[in-house]
Amino acid sequence: MKAMTKQQLADHAGVSVKTLSKWCRPYQDELRTMGFRPHMKALPPNIVAYLSEKLCIDLVP
Repeated sequence: MKAMTKQQLADHAGVSVKTLSKWCRPYQDELRTMGFRPHMKALPPNIVAYLSEKLCIDLVP
């Protein structure tokens, strides 16, 4: 897994960044313990992997 921006992850999911942020709300506590901050633009690989698994986002182009 590689680091990506919120925009790139949202594009893979086919939604806007705002919608992606709303989808992340139920996982807020877990993400915070992983180092996620609400205003981060670049997401580290561990958070990208976690979100892609929880939100069923296919990262293969």
